[in-house]
Amino acid sequence: MKKYILFGLLVIAFLGCKKNEESMSNVKLTSIKLPPKLERKADSDQAQEKNIEQKIIKEGNLRFETSDLEATFSQIQSALKANQAKIENDNEGKDYNTFYRRLVIRVPSQNFDSFLQSISKGVSYFDTKEISSRDVTAEYIDIDARLKAKKVLENRYLELLKKANKVSEILEIEAQLSAIREEIDSKQGQLNYLQNQVSYSTLNVEFYRTVANEGGATISYGSKIWNALKSGFNRFSGFLLGLISIWPFLIFFGIIGYFIRKRFKKKTI
Repeated sequence: MKKYILFGLLVIAFLGCKKNEESMSNVKLTSIKLPPKLERKADSDQAQEKNIEQKIIKEGNLRFETSDLEATFSQIQSALKANQAKIENDNEGKDYNTFYRRLVIRVPSQNFDSFLQSISKGVSYFDTKEISSRDVTAEYIDIDARLKAKKVLENRYLELLKKANKVSEILEIEAQLSAIREEIDSKQGQLNYLQNQVSYSTLNVEFYRTVANEGGATISYGSKIWNALKSGFNRFSGFLLGLISIWPFLIFFGIIGYFIRKRFKKKTI
């Protein structure tokens, strides 16, 4: 009888331990919640995307009249130094009735407004004033993501290259690596260009002075008539000089013409 009682107690103890293990395992499983972790990661990614600095490209075109080209250029040079800007292209010349100077200026984006304000001082009105801003944040993020993906793919192919044994496999992997690296260089170039355009804004500045300020329309028109007369005289003088330079040929052909004419006269008689 004691044996049966002891056996029953052992069975009850075994069943109790098993139940406890199942309950513990259930606790462990329910305590691991993968979806919340993924959600937290997604939330952090979204927060990171919101914190990305906007990539804005600023450009501008200015054209205005000035009474003194040198004084205006000196004012622009002072603004360049104060705002850490630089002249990328400098072109000056004369149109029909104006002297002009055209500048292509690169300005750090954070100093764009300050530089624009500095060079606008003293300008009564602008013939042209165009300021534009273009948001390239999405384009920048897209290119950056593609670049990172290509670099990851490059590393995978490099790992495969280490494990390759056959010559055919090595050649195929190297061909793929070459194509991937070309794409990486292309994407890196696009990214660098965008970053440069974002970091430095481009401003085209043209300022001019009219010729009429120095003489007036009447004097300018009289000068044109005088220049036309001089041009006609020079051309006529050139024609006479040309004739003088070929006088031996004129005399030679004149003598030949005289004898031919004299011979025809004798035949007619």
